[in-house]
Amino acid sequence: QVQLVESGGGLVQAGGSLRLSCTASELTLRNYVMGWFRQTPGKEREFVAAINLSGSSTLTADSVKGRFTISKDNAEGTVYLQMDSLEPEDTAEYSCAAGFLFTARVNAYGFWGQGTQVTVSS
Repeated sequence: QVQLVESGGGLVQAGGSLRLSCTASELTLRNYVMGWFRQTPGKEREFVAAINLSGSSTLTADSVKGRFTISKDNAEGTVYLQMDSLEPEDTAEYSCAAGFLFTARVNAYGFWGQGTQVTVSS
């Protein structure tokens, strides 16, 4: 059973920073590729970032490249999304996900957390 729990969302002013956490288990992080996705009402879920099993490689969406960083601590069973220079357009519900493929494709991830809301005010 793969269980994912996100935390760290909230309200922040434009230009500010937030760090999201996704708590899983050490076993999950060692066996699954982990990704972060976001979604706003009426829009499709959008890829944000992913990290491979060893943590040696990451994928980052062009829209957040240079501002967001994904990382993980296998021993703590936690995946992080450091978000800097936040913009109002980053407002969304952010979810972490686990899958077997190191990819940006949403449908490659089979396990999802409940999501955490990030709101960026202008």
